[in-house]
Amino acid sequence: MNPRQIIGRIGLWFAVFVIVSPAILFFLWMLSLSLKFEVDNAAYPPVFIPEHFAWKNYADVLASNRFLTYFINSLVVTGSATALALLVGVPAGYGIARMAAHKSAIVILIARITPGLSYLIPLFLLFQWLGLLGTLVPQIIIHLVVTVPIVIWIMIGYFETTPLELEEAALIDGATRWQVFRHVALPIARPGIAVAFILAVIFSWNNFVFGIVLAGRETRTLPVAVYNMISFDQLSWGPLAAAALIVTFPVLLLTVLAQRQIVAGLTAGAVKGG
Repeated sequence: MNPRQIIGRIGLWFAVFVIVSPAILFFLWMLSLSLKFEVDNAAYPPVFIPEHFAWKNYADVLASNRFLTYFINSLVVTGSATALALLVGVPAGYGIARMAAHKSAIVILIARITPGLSYLIPLFLLFQWLGLLGTLVPQIIIHLVVTVPIVIWIMIGYFETTPLELEEAALIDGATRWQVFRHVALPIARPGIAVAFILAVIFSWNNFVFGIVLAGRETRTLPVAVYNMISFDQLSWGPLAAAALIVTFPVLLLTVLAQRQIVAGLTAGAVKGG
């Protein structure tokens, strides 16, 4: 390895450290807050590693009357929104890519970059008129506004990079377009679908605004539950940090388990043009 390569390698690792270190620092500090008693959280100078760990912060959050209900609500909303987004978005991305429908792709891009708040007021009035406010149905529907464009845009970029020879061979052998999509295109597109799935889950799971506006007392999701722990009278940093980490853990675990598929999808062009 020559000196230029060594300098380049050092520069790369330094850039990675500069970019990643703030996120790691914030995560470690949040973990520290969740394991400390309020005396240590309010201490000055700050205490990073306490002498005694406050595991009761996690126990108090998990023992909360509605935390399990909110967790189930998040699973239902995120699972339904992601499944429906994949069901609609993967075939749509395939069709747009194969038909080279660039105008449709631009429409999807506009839908992707448009803030979700732009859809909130008209959909709120619609759900209010239908009498659906306070249920999980409007949350699932409005999450599709976020997840479907993400899935379609990712799959368009991925299918544009996959070879056409296998599909053309299947068509010559007498397969229908649906059979080509199901038996040829889908197996090849698994890495791209994995990336679309992860991103759809992250955007849906972490969504806060839709939940706080459309949900009722029994249909709130976990991000709203964490927000409800903040009050004007008292702010307990330990339980609040513990709740935030518990909310983050499912998505973090899913990302770690699917990291191979994510890397494969990224290197194969699954987020081309993203």
